[in-house]
Amino acid sequence: MMELKTNTSIDAMHAAGQVVARALTAVRQTADVGVSLLELDEVAREVLREAGASSPFLGYRPSFAPTPFPAVICASVNDAIVHGIPTRYRLRDGDLLSVDCGAVLDGWAGDSALSLVVGRPRPADVRLIDAAERALAAGVAAAVVGNRIGDIAHAVGTVCRTAGYGIPQGFGGHGVGRRMHEDPEVPNEGRPGRGLPLRPGMVLAIEPMLIASGQDTYYEADDGWTLRTSDGSRAAHAEHTVAITEAGPRVLTERR
Repeated sequence: MMELKTNTSIDAMHAAGQVVARALTAVRQTADVGVSLLELDEVAREVLREAGASSPFLGYRPSFAPTPFPAVICASVNDAIVHGIPTRYRLRDGDLLSVDCGAVLDGWAGDSALSLVVGRPRPADVRLIDAAERALAAGVAAAVVGNRIGDIAHAVGTVCRTAGYGIPQGFGGHGVGRRMHEDPEVPNEGRPGRGLPLRPGMVLAIEPMLIASGQDTYYEADDGWTLRTSDGSRAAHAEHTVAITEAGPRVLTERR
């Protein structure tokens, strides 16, 4: 069931979203050649601890997962699209890293993701990340009262497809509230004017996932969590938690 949030609840979700924003900023500043994914996870854990927040990722176990998730961030490198488990892997020059993080503060959740290149970037990776951010911005711009879920999906998908990138089918955004994943689903591709009407008080995670080769296929890695591109091409992920308000979309996880 979808819960419409009050202005007071949205303000509380903004506080949780700002914890996520600080964690992602700290991870971005720390990510460098030679730094391990586990070290980045510890950086995010410290931000959550200092804020008095908990992680909705840590211990999360949906029906598909063989084990509970063991970290507070997802760290997906190169051909990993999403849900990468932080390991002792040390970042290398030119790695494309996508980081997803969540926080629960005073009973409300926030969820956001970014992608970056460690060291010297490949021009193709810069274009891929830029397209992910533009797709996210287009989705946010479509998150207005009077539109529908399909308008967000169409805005995101149009940017991705126009740039020549693939979209992993079956994955996308979602509602956010007292839990990290709530109704409704927010696809990354769809038809405008279709789906649930957008109403004030809805809070959604909009999260484009792009595959560089233009293919839509992926596979689940042996760890049961990480999604990887089927052809080994690189992927990027961007996400914000966004509230639908009468005054327009309010990004609750905006990084300063």
